[in-house]
Amino acid sequence: MTPQKWTNRKDIVWVTIASILYIVCFPANPLVLTGVIEVKSYVPLFIIGWIVWAFGMVLVMAPIVMFPRLGGVPRGKSFVSTTRLVSTGIYAVVRHPQYTGGIYAIFVTTLLWYPHWLFAVLGVVGTTLTYLGAREEDKRLIGKFGDDYIAYMRMVPRMNVFLGIIRLTQRRRRKYNAPEKD
Repeated sequence: MTPQKWTNRKDIVWVTIASILYIVCFPANPLVLTGVIEVKSYVPLFIIGWIVWAFGMVLVMAPIVMFPRLGGVPRGKSFVSTTRLVSTGIYAVVRHPQYTGGIYAIFVTTLLWYPHWLFAVLGVVGTTLTYLGAREEDKRLIGKFGDDYIAYMRMVPRMNVFLGIIRLTQRRRRKYNAPEKD
């Protein structure tokens, strides 16, 4: 994601709403920690929540690690200043690991740690906004990388990790089973 200039109020409103949702649904939850909402926690869900949180954070950190190495980021620039399309590693599984990881690490984890209807509702809204943000990012990346990105979109799902693993496995199987050319 590149830094953008917000030119209209609609952008500011959506970013503000998403930011509030991320804070209110953060696993170190302000509503629970301050006692506004009392929630009964369940040890198995709490443990699963930690696993989901760790997985989500790996996805969130992926571009910070991969883009400077593989994305042609100019020296001294932010990791978002990629000049090359990255389609290996986690980017061979999902196109938007940061968005996907944010959903897991914030919305899913919070619901597992604090099972409450409010976090379910806010999680649906937050996940929807995050998904819409990823769609907008796809449009921007088509403009930046053109036909290469369109071809990449056909191979790699936007945010579905499970479908991404299936497609990657199928691509590797086809490549492995392809007849050798003389």
